[in-house]
Amino acid sequence: MPVPQQDFLPGRSARTAAQRAVDLLDVLLPGPGDVASVLAVLRAYGEPEPITLTAADVEELHEAALALYEVFAAPDVDRAAEVLNELLARHARAPRLTTHGGTFPWHLHVDSHDDAPWGEWLLTSSCLALAVLLADRQARPGGICASASCRKSFVDTGSGGPRRYCSARCATRERVAAHRKRAR
Repeated sequence: MPVPQQDFLPGRSARTAAQRAVDLLDVLLPGPGDVASVLAVLRAYGEPEPITLTAADVEELHEAALALYEVFAAPDVDRAAEVLNELLARHARAPRLTTHGGTFPWHLHVDSHDDAPWGEWLLTSSCLALAVLLADRQARPGGICASASCRKSFVDTGSGGPRRYCSARCATRERVAAHRKRAR
């Protein structure tokens, strides 16, 4: 679930931006999602009001989410880096600093401008955050839940072995199912 607004400082946390991407993917995939669900995530992550979001914007966000899902689905760090590089080459602009007119602290953007279309913003800001995580950890920045009934994306910023599940709930459900299968 999204972090509370007071914990979010735009541009200061690649982890937060990556988690925001995951939370948006949750409401945008497999179908385009609805305006209300997307608005709830954007508000939870401190997007300033008023937020103008149409069904066409949500469709554009859905297309961006499909592209981002490929980063999480990458089988290893090299493929994740390759996908990120492809997406950044195709969609990102030269890095620039912004405060959005003084409403936020200075932070980095690689979209075309402060009022870039929603899909461009999601794709470029998420790729930037995921690339920072990959470079910092030298590991995939996330993955896809190993539970066949889930398949949600997740951010992996742990220092241990790579995560396999999006949550403890999915991991427990899979362990219990495997145990029951063995007990039969």
